Amino acid sequence: MPRIIEICAVFCAAIVLLIPMAITAVLVGFSLGRPILFSQVRAGKTRKTFRIHKFRSMTEECDADGNLLPDADRQNGLTAILRRTRLDELPQLFAILRGDMALVGPRPLLPETIRDFGELGERRCAVRPGLTGWAQVSGNTNLTHEEKLKLDLWYAEHKSFALDMKILAETVGVVLFGERRNDRRLAESETWLAQSGIGGATI
Repeated sequence: MPRIIEICAVFCAAIVLLIPMAITAVLVGFSLGRPILFSQVRAGKTRKTFRIHKFRSMTEECDADGNLLPDADRQNGLTAILRRTRLDELPQLFAILRGDMALVGPRPLLPETIRDFGELGERRCAVRPGLTGWAQVSGNTNLTHEEKLKLDLWYAEHKSFALDMKILAETVGVVLFGERRNDRRLAESETWLAQSGIGGATI
C-alpha cells in the first residue's frame, strides 16, 4: 500500500477511534487495573526492533510454580471481547504513523522468535509488520505457528495494493463473524514454498 494512502487512512481512523480508545482504556483500568497498556519489544522490517503497545487484556496470574497461567485463564469476559474484536490492538495505529508498522503485514514477533526462524525470519522481515495480515484472515488462532509462518512468507513475496485491500476487507469480516481456518490458502502457500525452494524441510 502506498505510504501516503496508509498515513491518510490511519490518521483519519485514529481521529474517529479516539473516543472508543478512551472508553477502552477506562474499561481496562476498571477491569484489570494498571498498567492499562502492554508494551513489548518486537522485530520490524529488516529485523529493526521497536516497541509495540496494546491495551492490556490479560492478568499476570501464575500457577503454584510461578509460571504464567494459559492465556484463556488470564482473561475475563471484557478482555476476551477486546481481543476478539481487536480493540486491544488500536494503540498500534500510532506505530503505523511512526513507520514502525503497516496497516497490513505479518504480525510483529519477538526478536528471538525471528532469530530462531533463521533465513525464513529474514524473508518474513522483508516487509513491515502489520496490524492485520494474511495469516490473521486465514485462520489466525486456528493455525499453528508454522502454518502462520508459511502464510506470512507467501504474503511477503506476493504483497500488492490489491491484496492489502482484500485483507483489510476480510479483517472486517473476521471481527464481525469470527475466525475461520482457510486450508486452501495454506495449501497454496505450501505449494509455493515447495516450488520456490524456500524453507524446504526447515518449516
